[in-house]
Amino acid sequence: MIRIIGTGVLFAMAGRPREFDVEAARDAAMQLFWTQGYEATSLNDLLSAMNLSKSSFYQTFESKHVLFEQCLARYGEILICTMREGLATAPNSLAFIHGVLSDISNETRDPRGRRGCLMMNTAAEFAQSDPGIARCVKAGMEASQKIFAEAVATAQVDGDINSKASPQALADYLVTTVIGLKTQVKAGASSKRIKSIAELSVVALQRMT
Repeated sequence: MIRIIGTGVLFAMAGRPREFDVEAARDAAMQLFWTQGYEATSLNDLLSAMNLSKSSFYQTFESKHVLFEQCLARYGEILICTMREGLATAPNSLAFIHGVLSDISNETRDPRGRRGCLMMNTAAEFAQSDPGIARCVKAGMEASQKIFAEAVATAQVDGDINSKASPQALADYLVTTVIGLKTQVKAGASSKRIKSIAELSVVALQRMT
């Protein structure tokens, strides 16, 4: 018998007692998938990273595929929460947009490596071959686009972006720019180059009609 205690701690009632933080285990799996990709990550890799037995893994997460979908959803939650917090605390919306783009340069110094974006890595790996994965990727992109559209609309009210431009179109441009910058990081671009592209992208955004 398996019982969830509190928020995310699993306790195995039958056999030898075992406790672990489900969310921490899932986050460990997310980091591994992000670094290695889905296909290259074996079950043994996951068990080691998550510090789980095979039985605990299957009792809790059902399968590698189900776990991966959960990890994508978790990645999306973290991304959107970070963006929401950034928009709420930035001096203004244009500063938020500038910060999102320029801060990608920090990923060139990530000790875990140049991993790009988990959502886009997954889109490239799966294309449209898996409907469930495709839905996860689409949901993540649409959520990011929505926040950028809100930021653009506010920046237009502030007079920082041309009010005649479509907020949705500019949001699409920003999502595409983020994807491009993260891909550049993964390909080996320097921090200086990423910052330079980010600056040019913001200038271009302000001039769009």
